[in-house]
Amino acid sequence: MMFCLDFPLYLMESLKRWSSIYGYVAVFMFLTTVSKGSTCEAPSSPQCFRRNADESVYMCEWSMNMTESDVTFDLYFNETKFNIKKTWHEIPEEQLIKHRLVHIRVEAHVGNSSCRSLKTSVKLVDTVKYEAPGNISVSWLKNNLSLVWRAAEKYPALAEVWFRRDKHPIESWEKREMTTTISQTSMCQVIVANLLNHKAYQVQIRHQPTLARALNPLWSDWSQVVIVPGELEHKPEVTMTKTLVNNGRRVTLTWKPVQHAAAVRGVTYSLNDTQSSHGCPCRPVKNRDPISTTSYTTYVSYSAVNISVIARNAAGSSPPAIIQVPAESAADLKTCDETLLNVKINKTTCLEWYEFQDGDPRPENILTLSGRKKKKEKMQIRKNIKDYVRYLYFEHRCIRGKPRTVKMCLFYQKEGVPRREPQDFTAFSETHSSANLLWKAIPFVDQQGFLTHYKLCSVKIGSQDKQKECHNISASLTKYCLENLTPGTRYDVTLAGVTRAGEGLQANVTIKTLPEKPLNVWLSLGLLFVFFLMSIMFTFILKRIKNLMFPPVPTPVILDFTNHQPQNQETMEKEEKVHELTLHQLPPEHKTLLEDLEESTVQERDDSTDEDPENERGDSQMSEGTSDECLSPGSTEQVLRCSREDIEQMDELTMLIYRKGLVFDVKTDSPENGLN
Repeated sequence: MMFCLDFPLYLMESLKRWSSIYGYVAVFMFLTTVSKGSTCEAPSSPQCFRRNADESVYMCEWSMNMTESDVTFDLYFNETKFNIKKTWHEIPEEQLIKHRLVHIRVEAHVGNSSCRSLKTSVKLVDTVKYEAPGNISVSWLKNNLSLVWRAAEKYPALAEVWFRRDKHPIESWEKREMTTTISQTSMCQVIVANLLNHKAYQVQIRHQPTLARALNPLWSDWSQVVIVPGELEHKPEVTMTKTLVNNGRRVTLTWKPVQHAAAVRGVTYSLNDTQSSHGCPCRPVKNRDPISTTSYTTYVSYSAVNISVIARNAAGSSPPAIIQVPAESAADLKTCDETLLNVKINKTTCLEWYEFQDGDPRPENILTLSGRKKKKEKMQIRKNIKDYVRYLYFEHRCIRGKPRTVKMCLFYQKEGVPRREPQDFTAFSETHSSANLLWKAIPFVDQQGFLTHYKLCSVKIGSQDKQKECHNISASLTKYCLENLTPGTRYDVTLAGVTRAGEGLQANVTIKTLPEKPLNVWLSLGLLFVFFLMSIMFTFILKRIKNLMFPPVPTPVILDFTNHQPQNQETMEKEEKVHELTLHQLPPEHKTLLEDLEESTVQERDDSTDEDPENERGDSQMSEGTSDECLSPGSTEQVLRCSREDIEQMDELTMLIYRKGLVFDVKTDSPENGLN
């Protein structure tokens, strides 16, 4: 600060002299002017340097807290003075002393006051100070942070990097000093190792030349604080929905937002599709602006389209997420009757040829012909369409700014015969009259035309009859049963694919049918024995079932009245006691046949007692072998025995027994067994 020494005396005299209001106003204005002059603050010591070692202009700069707009400076190089109104000044080297020490100072003037900086003594030719790093680009290399900015010279320099985690203001700055590397594009780069790539950081940089470039290097000013977002390690997780709309498809893509650390400076998404990049069928979008939303809707034709989604932030970009929108189903497609290959097409029409490889169109092998292409380009595309190669042909039109597919078919510019035979041709399950054949279809790339059918031929081996039998098989089949073969015969079988250009190479297989054999005798006997055994078992089972369902009727029991001879002589000597026997005739409905017979016998014997003994004797003589005991009327036992003997002389006796509403036929076979 600089103050006037006579200021108090001058102020007192002025107050005494001026008593009017004008005097007070003048005093106020004077005090204001003196106050302004008294606030002059000395500027900092000046620094004079070159921006690089090859620069011929020197820059001198200093700093000062300026509150007034009319501040002027005097810059002194020894006794040379430069009048300046800014805090910096450029001086050509011709006006300076470069190779010896010079004394440099700055004097500031504010109103009637002046302030002077400290004096600096330097050799200007040795002093170099780079500009502060600007436009710093950042990127992650795993856990290493790369910082790149425009180099001041094409030589390495020293760099000082300060960094700390973002959103952590309490953390102290971590400092690292390193040597920069210079790329061929004059970019300066340093790599800060061992950081957390999923975290966000704040970074500041300054740099200076090495001693090899300047004996008195100065640090540059600090760069602005750069926010480094986290790395986008993963590609966006994209989901796709598509809808058929007027011979086209509406495709909507949605994806999840990235993590917070990677989005601190904002995230944008770049989208591109192969259809628009080829200019088919609508006008291509050359510079599609990135979007900041997490959804996107576009319209595509029926042909295959690849859509890429890439997330970008200040530290780099994510791996691309490739969404493949396949061509609409090519099954049951017809062959192209005609195309617009040799016809002039307008600007809203686009033709595409997809080269087929094993049945799948590969988007990288696409030929596109649009009405916007020049004549030479069109001729080149026509030449690029190959002969004997199957293409999926699309004809698109742009209607109201949206692509539409108006034709889709299979196309061969020129057909040929298949250059390969059916693959893996084998025979299995041979019988005495047939054999099964199996093969793999000829790859599309080797068909060289549309297969109309397969030709299967067979001929006997070793036979005088060399006649070949051939069959046409559908081109969609890969399995066939060859029938009506001769048992025990070898056949040579060939199979070839056939196109409209002719028959291709043949696949060959040899088969041998099984000989006819009679049935095995032992097998026949075994089957016969099993049949006989099963018939016996079934018969037994049926009888058991019949007995369970219809139980047998029990046969009546008839007591056997037999004569018992006396056991001893005493018994034989006893007289026979005859008891009176009274026979009562039962009602007819209750009599059995046996009772009727017994009753009739008794009655006859009783009647015979009244007749002439001579008649009895005559009757007895007529009866053959009848015992005389039957003629005795006094013995009941004899009567019963005679009646039983009469019954036994019958060859067959049929008795009808009525029991519980059923009539059974009961027969006697012999006198020995009696009645059954």
